Amino acid sequence: MEKLYIVIPAYNESENIDSVVNQWYPIIEKYNCNNNSRLVIINDGSKDDTLKKLKKIAKNKPLLTPLDKKNGGHGSSVLFGYRYAIKNKATWIFQTDSDGQTNPDEFHQFWKLKNKYDAIIGDRQSNREDGISRKFVENVLRHIIKHYFNVSVPDTNAPFRLMKTKLVAKYINKMPKNYNLPNVMLTTYFAYFHENTKFIKVSFKSRQAGINTINIKKIFKIGKQSLTDFKFLRNHINE
Repeated sequence: MEKLYIVIPAYNESENIDSVVNQWYPIIEKYNCNNNSRLVIINDGSKDDTLKKLKKIAKNKPLLTPLDKKNGGHGSSVLFGYRYAIKNKATWIFQTDSDGQTNPDEFHQFWKLKNKYDAIIGDRQSNREDGISRKFVENVLRHIIKHYFNVSVPDTNAPFRLMKTKLVAKYINKMPKNYNLPNVMLTTYFAYFHENTKFIKVSFKSRQAGINTINIKKIFKIGKQSLTDFKFLRNHINE
């Protein structure tokens, strides 16, 4: 029995959250089986009324599950959602973000391939509209992953990925509990251990509303820490 959990982290997305739910709820309705699938949105300690809006919307959308946690960043929220899906025995996990940059219509081509692959990951490189700096960061990540793990992937961190839950469960504990780049490492593990993975080109729009909280200073700080993390994770990759 198929059981799909769509996992979406959200932080201060009051301006986006209504449209994000309206975009993704029809997807979970369409692929819901025996009322088991869920649209899971994790509020990462937002300071605005994101959580309040989610709870209000959920009253009329039974497949929407709002979760709340202390602020810990995007990566910790993604991991929180993955662990929730594993705990609730989802068959498939699909992860995207709450900023309206991804296109729900592109989900269907991923779902059609689910019986052929264990993970299907978006490739944004040729069609992303979120700025040169973000594309530069992704290219740097790809080169760092190549250096530390000797694997080549077209997109390490795409927030548009359909994965078998058992595959996520296989690798999630290799990372620290609140690791800030879980999708990067999952992509890396899938490539390093030759998991049955497919990359598909997807569109990627600029942020639709709200404020982008990632700036150059944060990118530099995350990047500096990542070098230390990647070295540690590479040294322990076979444990």
